Amino acid sequence: MTGVGDRLTVEIEAIAHGGHCVARFDGRVIFVRHALPGEQVEVVISGLGPKGRYLQADVVNVVSPSADRVTPACQYASDCGGCDFQHVRLSRQRELKAQVLREQLVRLGGVEEISGQSLEDCIHVAAVPGDTDGLNWRTRVRYAIDSAGRVGFRRHHSHAVVPIESCALASTALTDMKVQDLQWPTTRDVIAVAANSGDRVAIPEPTHVGTPARSLPVDVAIPGLRGRGWVRELAGGREWRVAADGFWQVHPGAAEALVAYVRQILQPRPGEHLLDLYSGVGLFAGLLAPDVGPAGLIDAVEVSITACADARRNLHDVPTVRIHQAAVDTWLMSSRPSDVDIVVLDPPRGGAGRRVIESIVDVAPRAVAYVACDPAALGRDIGYARARGWQVASVRGFDLFPMTHHMEAVALLVPGAGA
Repeated sequence: MTGVGDRLTVEIEAIAHGGHCVARFDGRVIFVRHALPGEQVEVVISGLGPKGRYLQADVVNVVSPSADRVTPACQYASDCGGCDFQHVRLSRQRELKAQVLREQLVRLGGVEEISGQSLEDCIHVAAVPGDTDGLNWRTRVRYAIDSAGRVGFRRHHSHAVVPIESCALASTALTDMKVQDLQWPTTRDVIAVAANSGDRVAIPEPTHVGTPARSLPVDVAIPGLRGRGWVRELAGGREWRVAADGFWQVHPGAAEALVAYVRQILQPRPGEHLLDLYSGVGLFAGLLAPDVGPAGLIDAVEVSITACADARRNLHDVPTVRIHQAAVDTWLMSSRPSDVDIVVLDPPRGGAGRRVIESIVDVAPRAVAYVACDPAALGRDIGYARARGWQVASVRGFDLFPMTHHMEAVALLVPGAGA
């Protein structure tokens, strides 16, 4: 029986959700990291699935490489748990992500075509404007600290820390904070943020502030020692206050790209009632408010107390936005909003879930823009909507996380004839 530590030579078949590729050995599936479809590779078994139903493995030698294989830009790519795709040509990364997105829509959502087009023809993953090489884009990082106080990242599916001197994905402003140059004894993690406004913050965890933090550049705020625990982000001609440990898209081009596409597919009209669900610090609500105009209404719902406080500050000058601090499913069930025209749905990685999808269907909007960071959750939730007679009008992927398997996807859902 094949077990952990065994070495095998296998043929790689297809890409799978989660950054792995699929191979087979003795009738069992092997999920292989750092491979490419069509390659022959030597792997070492790194783990077993429940009851040994499948195996996990890492490439240790490429016997027959794909034409899409490239040399990783980062020396830590094979060890660090973050970059699944640095060995893949950038354009091919986006093709593989599109394949995963289509497969999840078919398998979990039952979507075989969209408006008469095959998924291969109409679903693609696009680069964010201005992203040319997929590097130096990350503006927020959680560094892990090893037992010797060194900065690094955790290995894939492991608590072990790989010490690093630099990260090829980190923005220049983030790298220049010098977090990675210091020793951090008695610290477990350090959150580092470099906003597009120029604000920079470092948060050691545990939160006590010791000698290492004092050695950071003087413009880096350190909550409890100097400066503030929030940053200003710029998007859509507005300034957004965001808690340093709160949520904001990590790619500098992401916020405006997503809002522009949601506006394009929803086409908000003056006087309409918009629900902005999982609204965070108010990005969609604030930037779509001019579209619905002074006669329109926006209900923004967010469970995070901190994010709601930031949203109220960010949108204090937008009287058509009402901010509700509540769990989305609870608010939909208790408030039962009426006369809803359009919905922006931007849930966390786990997706919205059946209760939320069915509650949205019950208020009968004319359209829903579903912004998803996990294609499996999107596929599942689309399945719930389709079971209630809704249909998918369009889906587009956005490569907001180059060199990783992660992506963002935006789906337009509309009532079908059976809704």
